[in-house]
Amino acid sequence: MIPSALSYTKAGTLDEALAAVAAGARPLAGGQSLVPMMRLRLAAPEGLVDLGGLAELVGICEDGDELAVGAMTTHRSVAADPQILASCHVVAQAASGVGSLVIRNRGTIGGSLGHADPHADLPAALLAAGGAVIVRSSRGERRIEADDLVTSYLTTSLASDELITQVRLPKGAARSAYAKFHRRAIDWSIVGVGVTIGSAGTRVAVTGVGDRPLRATGFEDVINAGGSLDEAVAQAGTGMSPLDDLDGSAEYKLHLVGVLARQAYTEASGR
Repeated sequence: MIPSALSYTKAGTLDEALAAVAAGARPLAGGQSLVPMMRLRLAAPEGLVDLGGLAELVGICEDGDELAVGAMTTHRSVAADPQILASCHVVAQAASGVGSLVIRNRGTIGGSLGHADPHADLPAALLAAGGAVIVRSSRGERRIEADDLVTSYLTTSLASDELITQVRLPKGAARSAYAKFHRRAIDWSIVGVGVTIGSAGTRVAVTGVGDRPLRATGFEDVINAGGSLDEAVAQAGTGMSPLDDLDGSAEYKLHLVGVLARQAYTEASGR
């Protein structure tokens, strides 16, 4: 199917991109999620602003106790970066399993977080790590913590004139891991679970069981109170209400949450 007619702007500067977004254009990052939806007319923006020429939004560096990752940094770069592998492994591991190599070469970390698909891996990995995003508009810049970023299906807490410009990863998330279950390597996760074991306790986040990534508070409460892994696994799906669909029943998905939480926690514990 052919996408509906729309305007197209190639941004040369961040200010140009912000002006286009403020005027109603939708940002185009890697295009690996948005373009297929446009071809099926599941999305029909009136205009696009291409962020591909903004070198200032690409790259990874240290900033205090965090890693600053440009929003246009590709999944492949995130997965292979030695700083992220050493300091926030859950995000690198999640990025390494996104789609195919072609998708990882084109897709970006900021694009995935901004698209907010409820089966995407990176929003859950960021939530497990306790990271954040930096967003900017013509009005200024602000920080949104991962817990507050995704609000519903394909919806974030960004204002209509804001862009994600940077992703912030804590350097204290080295003991972390991401586990997922999918039918084929290029498929979305049916269920994915990220775990981070840090000085403030264990954080666990799940994708594929709701309209946004969810914290597995049942698992966290048991582990952080000194309970056994078996007890935590039994409580991993507490409060979650996945839907019965072609991927499986709600019961099956809740079973996967426990299985994958055990796998990710065990891997993180040994790191």
